Amino acid sequence: MDARGLLSDGFGRVRSIVHAAVEGLTAEQLEYRPDPQANSIAWLIWHLVRVQDDHIADVAGTEQVWTSAGWAKRFGLPFDESAIGYGQSSEEVAQVRGLTPDLLGGYADAVLDATESYLGTVTADDLDRVVDEGWDPPVTLAVRLVSVLSDDLQHVGQASYLRGLVLRRSS
Repeated sequence: MDARGLLSDGFGRVRSIVHAAVEGLTAEQLEYRPDPQANSIAWLIWHLVRVQDDHIADVAGTEQVWTSAGWAKRFGLPFDESAIGYGQSSEEVAQVRGLTPDLLGGYADAVLDATESYLGTVTADDLDRVVDEGWDPPVTLAVRLVSVLSDDLQHVGQASYLRGLVLRRSS
């Protein structure tokens, strides 16, 4: 398997875990926070997908699915359309409300489809291309893609853990 296949497999795993984390939950369950400073499943999934959408669109030179396909309007969140969740306060996390598994999963699928499409164009030589000079050392495409995948897996793991807490509370 080449690097592109490995990345594709990793992002495919994110897709299945996102769906498993939200499937069958109510809006109230998606909004559950174990304490007032904690993130909810809804916020974690929205955030991980927003970051992926933002970062992949940037390296691909395309518009984000969030705006180009109308997801921002469907979500109706009280944030600027450019918000991806970084640096949000606990009060802002609490504003991610009224979402459904279908909405979260649909946006995740759309972004993961865009990611897969982009990965289909990436060559081995592309992976060494510097995509962000703002770091020392500068960030290559390979590092950016692995960083996004790592962030996705961490947050979807957190959402899965919260799902377990939510379901135990409900039984």
